[in-house]
Amino acid sequence: MSANINPTVRRRRLGSELRKLREGLGMTAEEVAGRLMVSQSKISRLENGRRSISQRDVRDLCDVYNVSDEQMRSSLMEMAKESRQRGWWHDFNDMPTPYSVYIGLEAEASSIRAYESSFIPGLLQTEQYAQAVVEGTQPDTDANAVQRRVQVRMKRQERVHGDNQLGSLWTVIDEAALRREVGSREVMARQLRQMLELSLRPNITIQVIPFSHGAHPGMTGTFSLLEFPESADSTVVYFEGVTSDLYLEKEADVRRYTGLYDYLRAAALGVAESRSLIADIEKGYHE
Repeated sequence: MSANINPTVRRRRLGSELRKLREGLGMTAEEVAGRLMVSQSKISRLENGRRSISQRDVRDLCDVYNVSDEQMRSSLMEMAKESRQRGWWHDFNDMPTPYSVYIGLEAEASSIRAYESSFIPGLLQTEQYAQAVVEGTQPDTDANAVQRRVQVRMKRQERVHGDNQLGSLWTVIDEAALRREVGSREVMARQLRQMLELSLRPNITIQVIPFSHGAHPGMTGTFSLLEFPESADSTVVYFEGVTSDLYLEKEADVRRYTGLYDYLRAAALGVAESRSLIADIEKGYHE
């Protein structure tokens, strides 16, 4: 697969273009589904980029939308072809589909703002910490599957350690994630040392919300905001679930969670104070 082609992002972009064509004609997804004799849910999944789309699907939709411009039809068909290519994450066949979608988005994002209440964010985890997290949160997973999921997490970290680094990674972490002993005291000490090292990078910002702050809106759940280099690709709010994940892309939702993230950043300690707290907690794991 070309390094410049991300199938997940291509599906989103293509879905967005198809939705614009439908809305431009004033048609509902139900009407389009009726014309093509498919389910309304299929049209919705094609438009939100959660389902693979074939060139035949694009051809049929172009016919319904009266797209006569051959250049536009050809462009949409090419996007459909690219959206069915394989990303590196598809080599891990037992990876849950929702997680696969997220990885595809993460691989293309130019900036990520993440809030975590219980764990160290995946892009900052050491291999030992990641293994302990997978083993602890997925106790029914066999050893081989655990290792594959840890490998995926380490591969994801090319966005931090590799050539294609994120322009900005901003993480706000509840103090609970630093205090919870995952794996062992040695694992936690190593994990916090790595965080301190990564926090020195100009594109990585780490803030901690201390216990002393008391209750705050982030206690209701973790989330991430992913932004992309192309203006055609809207910001995504991501929530990880046990059996399914949730993605929000509507402008009102993005605005709401952007405001919430700004609140959490303000509630957190400053960067220097956060580093001091992390260093103090790291020392405690040696006692």
